[in-house]
Amino acid sequence: MLTRFGREVNWGDFVFRRATALVATFVIGALGAMAVAMVMGSWESIAKFGCSFLISSVWDPVRDIYGALPFIYGTLASSLLALAFAVPVSLGVAIFLSELAPAWLRAPVGFLVELLAAVPSVVYGLWGIFVLAPWLRESVEPRLGRWLGFLPFFQGPQHGFGLLAGGIILAIMITPTISSVSREVLRAVPSALREGALGLGATPWEAVRVAVLPLARSGLVGATILGLGRALGETMAITMVIGNRAEISASLFAPSYTMASVIANEFTEATGRLYLSSLAEVGLLLFVVTVLLNIVARLLVWRVGRLPLEGRL
Repeated sequence: MLTRFGREVNWGDFVFRRATALVATFVIGALGAMAVAMVMGSWESIAKFGCSFLISSVWDPVRDIYGALPFIYGTLASSLLALAFAVPVSLGVAIFLSELAPAWLRAPVGFLVELLAAVPSVVYGLWGIFVLAPWLRESVEPRLGRWLGFLPFFQGPQHGFGLLAGGIILAIMITPTISSVSREVLRAVPSALREGALGLGATPWEAVRVAVLPLARSGLVGATILGLGRALGETMAITMVIGNRAEISASLFAPSYTMASVIANEFTEATGRLYLSSLAEVGLLLFVVTVLLNIVARLLVWRVGRLPLEGRL
């Protein structure tokens, strides 16, 4: 006769359940420990500057005056610009691979797209320095300035390094994330919906537009937010091409600075306690934003993941 230990029927299950629960608790505890460490490290800056840290544009280590607004702007502007470039491409790839591509082509193309995620960020940065920035400076930015120079987004000196270069680098880096998640979301839509649309005389594209995309909308938004979270936290590649100047400018040609970049560039040079604390507060802001975005994205993807499994392709 088996002896029960809670929900388990033997010692092996009892020990295994608690061991796996301990591992899960350790992961959650590590996340909490990071949050506590960053709060403690940034406490001096929080106490001195308060909310003005978020709205001040002055970052002056000499006078010990710090404001994170240029870095917040640079992070958000480059990430949103990356989404503007990456989302259409990623959704096009996901729709093609899940709905339109022949079976023999899906695996190779999917592998090549996901291979972009395996390239080290420093390699993207070097490519941006030696290829992307000269191309933007010599070909793209002069044309944009000539054709669209009446807009504030395409005015100013054209150096090749700036928000535009940073946005393009980030777009390339987040494309595998958005396309992979979007592909799985589209595959979760029941095939009966596609078949019904096709049976009513819809073309393949009309079936995707009418029957598939509306049901997968929340999951696609979740994939986009996951890509945004990836863009917000990127450090090395964008540091090498964005220009690293703490200023706020509407021009895409102007240099900018991100929260991750300022930490990477200035942490080793920070000698004063308030300087270190201000950099830690920048890291805390980035941590909070990234965690919240990932939670929202996971919830949206989970919602689509509850679709019937038999409807997967």
